[in-house]
Amino acid sequence: MSSVDQLGRYFGFDEHETDFKTELIAGITTFLAMSYIIVVNPTILSAAIMAGGSNGTTTINGAEYTANEVFQMLAITTILASVVAMLVMALYAKRPFGLAPGMGLNAFFAFTVVLGLGIPWQTAFAAVFIEGIIFLFLTAVGARKYIINLFPKPVKFSVGAGIGVFLLFIGLQEMQLVAADPATMVTLGSIAQNPAAALGVAGLFLTLVLWARGVKGAIILGIFTTAIAGWALLFADVASANALAPSTLLTESGEVSFDAVTSPHYDITPLVGAFIDGLTNIDTLDFWLVVFTFFFVDFFDTAGTLIGVSQFGGFLDDDGELPEIEKPLMADAIGTTFGAMIGTSTVTTFIESSAGVEEGGSTGFTALVVAILFLISLVAVPVVAAIPAYASYIALVAVGIMMLRGVLDIDWQDPAWAISAGLTVTVMPLTYSISNGLAAGIIAFPLMKTAMGEHDDVHFGQWILAAILVGYFYVSTSGMLG
Repeated sequence: MSSVDQLGRYFGFDEHETDFKTELIAGITTFLAMSYIIVVNPTILSAAIMAGGSNGTTTINGAEYTANEVFQMLAITTILASVVAMLVMALYAKRPFGLAPGMGLNAFFAFTVVLGLGIPWQTAFAAVFIEGIIFLFLTAVGARKYIINLFPKPVKFSVGAGIGVFLLFIGLQEMQLVAADPATMVTLGSIAQNPAAALGVAGLFLTLVLWARGVKGAIILGIFTTAIAGWALLFADVASANALAPSTLLTESGEVSFDAVTSPHYDITPLVGAFIDGLTNIDTLDFWLVVFTFFFVDFFDTAGTLIGVSQFGGFLDDDGELPEIEKPLMADAIGTTFGAMIGTSTVTTFIESSAGVEEGGSTGFTALVVAILFLISLVAVPVVAAIPAYASYIALVAVGIMMLRGVLDIDWQDPAWAISAGLTVTVMPLTYSISNGLAAGIIAFPLMKTAMGEHDDVHFGQWILAAILVGYFYVSTSGMLG
């Protein structure tokens, strides 16, 4: 039996009606869609760790480190935490989902907890560690599965479409097709005056045309073609580096530089175990409010992503539940705990996994491919960093459009379904949060059912969950967290 056949038997290729090539392409697609985190996460977390330093350096355990060294340490911990989580996802859960330190959660870590509340970054890592331990326990005893199964059906069946709109919104902004506007919040970007936006539009339509024609690997081809075209125009002096080069490779003078990623700093010992010091320096109220917020946002972001991407991939059963959901939940619990121990923020399942699922990824081999590519990126960061946002975010826009088909699973004639699902779909992009969209839909469902005289259809646990989420909204909007 060949090695490919052995892989097929282990991951169940025949059972899922897939094959090695399909899973490989799906893994590469997911990696390309989420690889930006390798650069973006350390950029965000660096702001927290460098906050107490001066003259471009910071002191950790008595030694001074430059901003570039801190950035590279965080890039390494980002990669390692992602790899560990995805290996659990691939080999234990056998699902095609990618994981990494989550966007939003890293910004909350850096700008709200450390820079806003003034909590030491070591203590912030301690909060993430405690969150991870809680997740491990709740996952092991089945509590997370129980809570997720309490989600009302209209919420479960609308998550996919909500994530689709969210992906569209994120992707269109990053590709500069949608721009900020002081009067209307957002408006159409200056595409005709912006080479990056124009290339993004061309690459997006190329991707959609290839997808419409059934070309396998359409998203990969779209990303690579757009990136190559951008670099070709850049080197041909058709456009400036400021216009087309990735921002991660630009110097303050607007020139392209690979210095920050071609001389890797692999010593991460200053960050490893920093959370232990953080446990000794705790302001009880602030600390547990931070743990509470990390916990809730991660819990519902992960739940929403798993359900939404699973709906998109056809993995849910008739009740809208993902069989053996506790296994993929264990992957993010282990990833979060391990990540906090080595020095990175909360690890969660990525909505970009839907890009690989769209390419046919349906087994753990897809996640294994993503993990391997993340590991390879330890020595190939320049390749990842060289993919500009207007190319990589094509995946989000294309997949966002494809995920809108999820609205067909919603019973729009039932007021409880329409209101609960409608809030789930719209609140996600408008508040830039999967968890907020889920919470809005979960709170609305029992209220609407009761208003319709159908309170017997509401599980008691759904009332408890709705009440807890009202508390979450109060904490997150009351200014208690700065």
